[in-house]
Amino acid sequence: MTQDKPKIALVTGASRGLGKNTALAVAKKGVGVIVTYLNGEAEAKSVVSEIEAMGNKAVALQLDIGSIETLDMFVIQVKQALQNTWGIEQFDFLINNAEISGGSLFVETTEEEFDRIFNVNFKGVFFLTQKLLPLLKDGGRIVNVSSFLTRTISPGRAIYASMKGAIEVLTRSLAKELGQRQITVNVVAPGAIATEGSVVQDNPEINKYIASQTALGRVGKPDDIGGAIALLLSEENRWITGQRIEVSGGQSL
Repeated sequence: MTQDKPKIALVTGASRGLGKNTALAVAKKGVGVIVTYLNGEAEAKSVVSEIEAMGNKAVALQLDIGSIETLDMFVIQVKQALQNTWGIEQFDFLINNAEISGGSLFVETTEEEFDRIFNVNFKGVFFLTQKLLPLLKDGGRIVNVSSFLTRTISPGRAIYASMKGAIEVLTRSLAKELGQRQITVNVVAPGAIATEGSVVQDNPEINKYIASQTALGRVGKPDDIGGAIALLLSEENRWITGQRIEVSGGQSL
């Protein structure tokens, strides 16, 4: 009797915060995980250890998604990791989570700041996905991470929100183009999340205000999001594609 090949997810920006929680939520479903990080190698290896403690395999790879010239080498490393760790040539799930935040008021935005956020939050996602498509199985899943800020306007977030809006349009385009391969493509849009080092977590007044504007009466936590992303990877949700799913607890309803 042949054993089914393991399912593998690649989660970008998974050394901490929302990405870490997503990697762990996916691993709890019995999925192997490629964890990417930019600078937090020790944190990424800790995530790998947590996944291995569940009985699954995982590897950590460095990814500078904003440096397009490095993506071809990253794809080679993904190929090697798939072969060396799992003995396979393709993976099943791509979660595009890596991002940078920040931004300035429109009239104060510099070209340098625009390019920095654009390269990571849109251009990098676009070309990384393109370059990984040959390694993504037919019938696979892509989940992009956007933001509630594409629908709720906040001063000083014009660049960030614009790039996330572009991700949402890209998601619909990919869903149409990749449908012939039975690949679903969806976007999850989190509300404000209390992650390590974020103003939502560190500033009690902001935390309280956001909670007061949220239907469920609190700010979001990373594990509110990771589980939702993991659900989109399930076989039961194979008929959902091209959709924007806001996971915000009813923020700003």
